[in-house]
Amino acid sequence: MYEKIIVPVDLAHVKTLEKALRTAAELAKLYGARLSYLGITASSPGPIAHTPEEFGEKLDAFAKERSGKDGVAATAEYKVVPDPARQLDHALLAAIDKSGADLVVMASHRPGFAEHFFAAHAGHVAAHAKASVMVVR
Repeated sequence: MYEKIIVPVDLAHVKTLEKALRTAAELAKLYGARLSYLGITASSPGPIAHTPEEFGEKLDAFAKERSGKDGVAATAEYKVVPDPARQLDHALLAAIDKSGADLVVMASHRPGFAEHFFAAHAGHVAAHAKASVMVVR
C-alpha cells in the first residue's frame, strides 16, 4: 500500500516524537515500506549543529539509532533553508514532494488557544501535501 514513509523530525524535541516515530516504524514494517526521517536546518550555526553537514551527520546517527530500536531500516534526509522558523512549512512540503514519499507520519501537539492565531505545522502539511498525511498526537 505504501512504498515510502517520511517522518519530519526536530532533533531538538526528539522526546516528544516517540509516538509518531513508533507509528511510522510499525507502518513501514507492515507495508514493507522504506522509512526516512526528514530534518530542516539553517545554513548558519544553531543549537543542534554548527553546519548543515554536522546536522546531516546527527540526523544520520538518529536514523541508525532508531533503526536498531525499531527493527526497521531507515535513512535520513535534510533540507537547508536560510530561516527554518519562517520557512518550515514550505520547506517541509518541498522536501516531501522531492522525496517521493506517499505517506507522511507527523507528530503534533493538542490544539490550544495559540492555534486560533498561528497554524500548526502538521495541519499545514496535512492540508497541502500531495502525499497522505497521518498526524499523530
